[in-house]
Amino acid sequence: MRLLVGCLVPAAAGAQSLEAGKAAYKRPTHIPFPEEAPYSPQLATMGKMLFFDPRLSGKQNLSCASCHNPSFGFEVPVPGAIGATNRPLARKAPSVLNAAWIPTLFWDGRAPNLETQAMGPITADAEMDGKFPEIVARLKRIPEYKASFDALFPGRGVTQDTILTAIATYERTVVSGWAPFDRWIDGDEAAMSSEAKRGFALFTGRAACSGCHTGWNFTDNKFHDIGVETRDIGRAAFDPDDRYATHAFKTPGLRNLSYRAPFGHAGQFADLEAIIAHYENGGVSRPSKSPLMKPVSLSDGERADLIAFLRSLTADQTETALPNLPN
Repeated sequence: MRLLVGCLVPAAAGAQSLEAGKAAYKRPTHIPFPEEAPYSPQLATMGKMLFFDPRLSGKQNLSCASCHNPSFGFEVPVPGAIGATNRPLARKAPSVLNAAWIPTLFWDGRAPNLETQAMGPITADAEMDGKFPEIVARLKRIPEYKASFDALFPGRGVTQDTILTAIATYERTVVSGWAPFDRWIDGDEAAMSSEAKRGFALFTGRAACSGCHTGWNFTDNKFHDIGVETRDIGRAAFDPDDRYATHAFKTPGLRNLSYRAPFGHAGQFADLEAIIAHYENGGVSRPSKSPLMKPVSLSDGERADLIAFLRSLTADQTETALPNLPN
C-alpha cells in the first residue's frame, strides 16, 4: 500500500489511475480546420500578416496582436489592453493559443467560431474601431494583398469574409509548443521535476482542478462562476435562464501560463500564487457560484508543488517571427 493524494490505495490501482490521468491530457496529433476553410500555408501566411497589420483598425494604429501579443502567450500583461478610445478595456483579452480546439470564443462564449471572433474586436468601437468597407478598400489598394486574395479566393478577392477567413486560418495555427509536461506524458520521466509530478497528482486529485481544466488544453470549454468579486454578469448575457450563468466565464486553458499573467477575466489575479489563494478560499458565496468551486486546504509544500506543475505546461521555447507587411 502507498499514500496517493491523501488516500490509501493499492499501488497497482494508483499507477493505473496516474496513467489514466496522464492519457487524458495527451496532445492531439493534428489541428482541426473547418471543411469550408481548409488549411493552406499561403492562406495562413496572409492571415498572419493581417493579424499583425494595424491597417485593419480605424486609426491604423492597432492590430489583433495589440491585444494578443506572442511575447505574452498571445495576451498582454495588463488587466485590460488599451483600445481605440485610449482607455483600458473592461476584460482581459483571452489567449489565442490553441483556439482551433475552442468551440465558442470570448470570455462569455458569444462567438461560435474564430471568424466571428475576429470580426468582433476589429469592428468594436472601444477596441480597433475598424469599418470593413474602409478596410476592404484599403487592402485592395495594396498590390501584394490584392494579388494574394485574388489567387486564394478566385472570383471573390478582398472581402470582409475572406479577410476573416484568412485571420482565422492563421489563428488556428497558433498552437502552444511542447512543454516538459508533454515529454513526461510521452514517457520521459526526467522531463518533469518531482515537485511538478506531485503537483499533477494534486491537480487531478484532492485539489480538484481537473474538474474544469480537462483535456490537453486544460479547459472544459464551459462557463463557471468561480466566486470572483465582479459586477460583470458574464455568460448570463447570452444564457439568462441558467442560474449558474451569472458571473460565469469561460474556463481558460492553462498552456504557457508563465507568460500570461495577470489572470482572470479582468486580470484580477497578479500571479499564480494569487489565483491559487482564491481557489483555496473558495471565492464569494452566491446562488450562481459553481458547485465545483469548493475551498481546499493546501500546505506550503503542496502549493509549491501545484505551481511547479502549472509552470511545467509552458513550452520550452516559443518563437513567433513577425511578418513583413506589404506596402
